[in-house]
Amino acid sequence: MSPTVFRYKEYRFLFFSREERRIHVHVWCPNGEVKIWLEPEIELAMNKGLKEHELNEILRVTKERADEIRKSWEKHFNN
Repeated sequence: MSPTVFRYKEYRFLFFSREERRIHVHVWCPNGEVKIWLEPEIELAMNKGLKEHELNEILRVTKERADEIRKSWEKHFNN
């Protein structure tokens, strides 16, 4: 199961269930996919196909909505 946390423009922010314990979010879009760590700080873990301007936008949105992502993580994985 891959629950969607939220959508922003063409980007889908989601989790992969039971992938690993460290808080992170995957972002899918028509051009590719990224994985972003949220701890110990927000940073890019993996990029498949996105350009620098797309990465910058995704990282900005992740920082702006980090609390929402963390709360969704806790709700999903701590049930």
